[in-house]
Amino acid sequence: MVKLEVVKPPSAPGISLQGIDTLDQLFAWRVRTDPDKKAYREFDPACGTWVNYTWRHTATQVEDWHRAIGTLKLDHGARVAILLPNGIDAVCVDQACLARGLVPVPMHALDNSSSIGYILNDCQASLLVTNSYDQWRAIAGTCDEMPNLKLVVLTQPGELGKHGEFAAGSPLVLTQQEWMSAAALSNAVPASGTVSPDDLAAVVYTSGTMGKPKGVMLTHRNIMANVKAVLARVQAHGDDVFLSFLPLSHTFERTAGYYLPIAAGSCVAYARSVAQLAEDLKTVQPTILVSVPRIYERFYAKLQEKLSSSNRVKRFLFQQAQNIGWRRFCRRQHLPDTVPAPQHLDAILWPILERLVARPVLAQFGGRLRAAVSGGAPMSQAVAQCFLGLGLPLLQGYGMTETSPVVAVNTPDENWPSTVGRPLDGVEVRLGENNELQIRSASVMKGYWNRPEDTHSAITGDGWLHTGDQALLEQGRIRICGRIKEIIVTSTGEKIAPLDLELAVMADPLFEQAMVVGENRPFIAVCVVLNRHLWEALARSLNLDPSAPANLDAMSARALLLRRIQQATQSFPHYAIPRAVWATLRPWTVEGSMITPTLKLKRNALQAQLHEEIETIYGKHPNRISA
Repeated sequence: MVKLEVVKPPSAPGISLQGIDTLDQLFAWRVRTDPDKKAYREFDPACGTWVNYTWRHTATQVEDWHRAIGTLKLDHGARVAILLPNGIDAVCVDQACLARGLVPVPMHALDNSSSIGYILNDCQASLLVTNSYDQWRAIAGTCDEMPNLKLVVLTQPGELGKHGEFAAGSPLVLTQQEWMSAAALSNAVPASGTVSPDDLAAVVYTSGTMGKPKGVMLTHRNIMANVKAVLARVQAHGDDVFLSFLPLSHTFERTAGYYLPIAAGSCVAYARSVAQLAEDLKTVQPTILVSVPRIYERFYAKLQEKLSSSNRVKRFLFQQAQNIGWRRFCRRQHLPDTVPAPQHLDAILWPILERLVARPVLAQFGGRLRAAVSGGAPMSQAVAQCFLGLGLPLLQGYGMTETSPVVAVNTPDENWPSTVGRPLDGVEVRLGENNELQIRSASVMKGYWNRPEDTHSAITGDGWLHTGDQALLEQGRIRICGRIKEIIVTSTGEKIAPLDLELAVMADPLFEQAMVVGENRPFIAVCVVLNRHLWEALARSLNLDPSAPANLDAMSARALLLRRIQQATQSFPHYAIPRAVWATLRPWTVEGSMITPTLKLKRNALQAQLHEEIETIYGKHPNRISA
């Protein structure tokens, strides 16, 4: 171990949640404190309106689930798999399990069936709650048997009547209505389990970018410590409104977008879908948004696309608003200003540009945001600078599933966007060999489910977690440099962090997804997914038929794509700038096992699927050194 620097912050200060040590206690306390206050909102497609739920109403539904689950007489610590979209049902099942001393296993509703089947067997789930019979049938088709699974509950009404029962020997399959009706008629009133802070509160499976997912064991103590530490850093209040759209299978959303609002007494509105997010932002008008960078990048790409078709005056005003806004941000945060200008002139021009440019952009986010938290992956500097300059309160942070998850975050008063902020109170960080960031805190996981060797490799004997991320510590702040295992080493010995390059490429709205390749190759290349609308315009400008797949590989198209990629990456060292490109219009999806539910690339799977295309790149240009 090479200890380069250690940051040891003070212990977490006393806050209003003292004495609350488990998540079921947290929920019960909130229900007692604000029974008639609005807790959740979700859209009801049957009546076409948004429906509100108070804490009292939510508690009543939790009790229905609690009673029904009790009839199964599961052992303390039994796993319950939850495969539901974000919404009130997912909350109620989770809370009922926590109150009974059971262990929720949240799964992403859009994950592929084989991955879900693997998780069900790996965690030995006794109960699965999902909404669709078709989805369950697809999952069952990937596994020869599921010996531990006793019951599958379907939340959508009428599913079994439409499809029929399962074959003998399979788990019993019931609708929620049938199951709860039978439970309500039962004379038995099952008692709640006794829950300890060191009991498991979840087994959350990591995204599995480099192989099979691992189950991260998080205790009540882990998550409560993180909730308290985050609340001490980024304040949330009873009048705040969160808009939830990241999957609840993601620990970032579970802690920051689900348990933390319970602690703060805030309302959570559940977005209908990512596709309808832009509309839901305007309807819900959230005050706090918890997101991954890709969402902000999509907004940025749409903004750039719209600007490209605007007149020169609008483009000029936008650029001036962004430049002046960024300078004002740098002055407030005491950051070095890369383009200095007279402060009095900025003060005169900003009110005009704010009204004409900034406010309409912020209105796309609902117009009320006071904290837009971004985590889960690095954000492009271009995207961060644009939105911060226009006044979006963008706060980047860092964490991982194994740390429950938040490790560090910027704050509105101390926001250095090139870093992920200072460690939370009670979180120790240090740099080890190869500048690896290591963490020690009460939020660090108990270990990996049924993987003692992996647990031993991940956590040292004195409690330090290996993150696998390279970092720098700058004046007490953490700057993430990239994944150690994802560093590309070319055949010429140059080392390149692919994620930085990919973010730079995707700052151009033409490129919706990008994967850099070049391990043990003579140069860097990039595989990209194009924006279909922008490709059609570009193809026509080259006199190519955009509907012909072969034209993606036309020499003129490749040359133009490569020029744009090289322009986007011109600030990188010459050896890191891509020298070849392969393009497609087919998105890489979760269902196709090409990306994780949190939109990270599954590099091994992608490279295996694109093996022939990658070989063709280097076969065509085995020693290419220029575009």
